[in-house]
Amino acid sequence: MLAAVVNVLGEAPKYQSFPNPEAQEGEVLIKVRAAGLHQVVKAIASGAHYSSGGGLPAVPGVDAVGVLPDGRRVYFGGARRPWGTMAELAAAPLAWCVPVPDGLDDVSAAAIANPGMSAWVSMKVRAGLAPGETVLILGATGVAGQIAIQTARILGAKRVIAAGRNVAALAEANVDTMIGLSEPEEAIAEALANEAASGIDVVIDYLWGRPAELTLEALAKRFKATATHATRFIQVGSMAGRNINLPAEVLRSVDLTLKGSGFGSASLKTIFAAIPTLFDQAAAGQLTIETDAVPLADVEAAWNRVEKGRRIVFTA
Repeated sequence: MLAAVVNVLGEAPKYQSFPNPEAQEGEVLIKVRAAGLHQVVKAIASGAHYSSGGGLPAVPGVDAVGVLPDGRRVYFGGARRPWGTMAELAAAPLAWCVPVPDGLDDVSAAAIANPGMSAWVSMKVRAGLAPGETVLILGATGVAGQIAIQTARILGAKRVIAAGRNVAALAEANVDTMIGLSEPEEAIAEALANEAASGIDVVIDYLWGRPAELTLEALAKRFKATATHATRFIQVGSMAGRNINLPAEVLRSVDLTLKGSGFGSASLKTIFAAIPTLFDQAAAGQLTIETDAVPLADVEAAWNRVEKGRRIVFTA
């Protein structure tokens, strides 16, 4: 079969021949139609993600939309390495195949599932977001962040604060306040402190690094011994850096719950359980995503393209 193939860690995949996968017990062979180029896919392919491993060459891709031998259209994950989903064929556990509603096209389903699961699990499962609460989204201008904004509203957030570098991307987003992370650091710190003073219940963080440090510092600055406010900080991505400096006094001055959200901190069963709800919301127009469909044959040219609010989806 033809597939995107990673031959060297950190280099863009080549479009070339690769051995066909063979379905083992409990698996099914799927004809792939569309596979999203998610941030986690790039990180795994570069060797930088904590789940990276296995030999090369290998086919990248963690999920896709395809057709089962009986003609059913499904979203699926769980392909065995070295096979991924960016290929003409993939073998995956039948238990990890989820029907795609008729009202949702292949490209949209492949694009929305991964960031949608991330947003839903981080807010609903890990943070336990309740109606009427205030949410701060760090990295809201990316694709995942924009899905997170919509998810926060679906879950009943009263106030949504969006922080990101590309503020123009949020011009039509349903947010209450925007914080530009390309502004001078003093201005960012002041804006975060003003929001923290009003109370932030949940932080969904796709950035880590310095933006996370500034947010935690802002939460600490609103310290009042007689008026403690609890904040759940959910760490999802690390686009701004893998490490932070966390002063001890921050933990002592903030009623802070710090959790991660991703493979390992949430079970695959929990993560996949969100898919039917996400697809129903997307089919009903409650959850939307901008996409850029690219033929899989052009994977090498498109792999390192800067994502500007649109999720790249490779089509077979």
